[in-house]
Amino acid sequence: MDKNKEAIYGTIGWIDLTVPGAENVKDFYAAVTGWKPEPVSMGDYNDYNMTANGEPKAGVCHKTGPNADIPSQWIIYINVPDLEKSVAAVEEKGGKLLTEIKSMGSYGRTCYIEDPAGAVCALFEPA
Repeated sequence: MDKNKEAIYGTIGWIDLTVPGAENVKDFYAAVTGWKPEPVSMGDYNDYNMTANGEPKAGVCHKTGPNADIPSQWIIYINVPDLEKSVAAVEEKGGKLLTEIKSMGSYGRTCYIEDPAGAVCALFEPA
């Protein structure tokens, strides 16, 4: 296994918020935190990378299309080496899947889960 890729497993790779009204919410966080919204084209609408010092720090996304079933809360994405194995462990250990495995295009794949205590996060397998 590539040492550079192995080093990212188990780390939090990203955080984002998927909500109705992402336009207003991105403006809210820009004013409250000082983040600068940078549009990310999703075809017929934009989601946003929220940047600080020119670096993306988080995402604010529209709750529509393939994102319609994502919970409206800040979600961390935990990098895993084998998404199928991790998804099987979620169910085996008393958690539940909130979505099916979803493609993130050339970035990788993800699945939103809930742990046995009710906390929500996403598992992410980088491409």
